[in-house]
Amino acid sequence: MTPWTGFAVALGIGLLMGAERERRKGTDAQRTVAGIRTFSVVALFGAICAAIDPWLVVAAMLALTVLVGIAYARDRSDDPGLTTEASLLACLVLGAMATRQPLLAAGVGVAITALLASRESLHRFVRGVLTTAELNNLLVLAAATLMVLPLIPDRAIGPFDAIHPRTIWIIVILVMAIGALAHVLLRWLGSAVGLPLAGLLSGFVSSTATIGVMGSRSRARPELRRRAVAAAVLSTVATFVQMAAVLAVTHAPTLRVLAAPLLAGGTAALAVGAIVVWRSRDGAPGADVEAGAAAFSVKSALLLGATIALVQLVAAALQVWLGQRGLLVAAAVAGFADTHAPAVSFASLAADGSIAPQQAMWPILLALSTNTVSKVVVATLGGGRAFARPVIAGLALVLVCTWAGALLA
Repeated sequence: MTPWTGFAVALGIGLLMGAERERRKGTDAQRTVAGIRTFSVVALFGAICAAIDPWLVVAAMLALTVLVGIAYARDRSDDPGLTTEASLLACLVLGAMATRQPLLAAGVGVAITALLASRESLHRFVRGVLTTAELNNLLVLAAATLMVLPLIPDRAIGPFDAIHPRTIWIIVILVMAIGALAHVLLRWLGSAVGLPLAGLLSGFVSSTATIGVMGSRSRARPELRRRAVAAAVLSTVATFVQMAAVLAVTHAPTLRVLAAPLLAGGTAALAVGAIVVWRSRDGAPGADVEAGAAAFSVKSALLLGATIALVQLVAAALQVWLGQRGLLVAAAVAGFADTHAPAVSFASLAADGSIAPQQAMWPILLALSTNTVSKVVVATLGGGRAFARPVIAGLALVLVCTWAGALLA
């Protein structure tokens, strides 16, 4: 890299950030302190200091901080914020960085400029769209990912070395993130979304719970029964998508072994749901997300993590005591409560070399089968026979296609 490249990138950063600030600077006595020329000079000044001596960058930062403080004290504009002043300091650092890492400096400069340019939309989103509960969920998700995850040990612990805490926590984060994504899509689409799409998105949180909710809705409003049935069946699509996601995180070879049955079952669920939707084109309105609703359930995500740890421990113990039959018993029992926990547990055993990926496939499919039994019970209790009959037929077809995909593969 020639020295001129760094200076050119520094100038480009200054011009880009300065152009955005110039648009907001104003022209009267209330104008702000810096525009395109100031930002360009500051960026080049940072590059010059870095080229001569890195310590000059520190001295330049101190001097610029003093000047920015004086300018802020004398600022006569109506904006009490420090955005321009902070951007000016960042521009100096980026100019210095451009002499050593021009690509990184350019990327960060573009990102900062994009943030500056999206002021109105960001303010409108945070103040008018984002609720307190959603903000709290966002903070929990950020803390779980950025603060807690680096502290989780990346090794097997506990009896039989069965529990994999880092993998479990990644799954907890994944479940919360998928729930947040589904919530955002529901908020974005609003009342224009029908019950089937709401069921599909809610299935990422809990397919079994979604079937129960749709059964109750069908019982309360019989005119929505067909759409509620479609929503119940489509929620199982999320089960297959979510299982593929957690298996990809846990052990990719196990996912490759299960690719055919997961694809067959997910496609069948999508096809059945689409057929029911097509047959129920009655224009029924969709369901809005309640104001103040949380984006995801932290309790449910943590409960899933605890279930995964328990299933991992029980599966490892039963494998030691009963061999392959023990794995099947553990999978069948765990599947009644949740299908993802045993999937992660047996994929973890495959990742450790305790079992082969092919051996992990059958317990996972057995857990999926017993979980379908739970869904059938919930559908019957929640929606009655009129709702349960088509849902059971759809779930049975999905399960048959899943096993057929496994046997044919």
